[in-house]
Amino acid sequence: MRLQFPQGGFSEGVWLWGQEREKRKVKKEEEVKAEKADTYLPTMETVTHLPEVKEGKCFFPFRYRDGIFYDCVQFKVKHKWCSLNETYEGYWKYCSEEDFAKCVFPFWYRRLIYWECTEDGDSFGKAWCSLTRNYNKDRIWKYCD
Repeated sequence: MRLQFPQGGFSEGVWLWGQEREKRKVKKEEEVKAEKADTYLPTMETVTHLPEVKEGKCFFPFRYRDGIFYDCVQFKVKHKWCSLNETYEGYWKYCSEEDFAKCVFPFWYRRLIYWECTEDGDSFGKAWCSLTRNYNKDRIWKYCD
């Protein structure tokens, strides 16, 4: 009995193992695509399934999908928006200047209490502030304007 080798010159067992490996790789890629489909990025269509509420007040922090947000969010839309509920339920609005999260003073960072924005700890030397009283615990912050 004579073995025939595929073009790559491998024995039949190795060649079949390679095919099986390729099938598993394709299956893994399909699983990853399916997972991404389940955790989609919000688009304008997903945010606007209810019309914008123009007179509402942003609720911070709010839960949306698998995240907790302490400021207005943008994702793949043109303007930043916020939820009007603690857990996003379709009620939202575009953020105006007064809607963006405010710095919380005083806040605790490392072993100091800060009463204004600080450049301490920022690699780029930009002033920042905490959005909660205890930055050490929560690590929620934003750059100051």
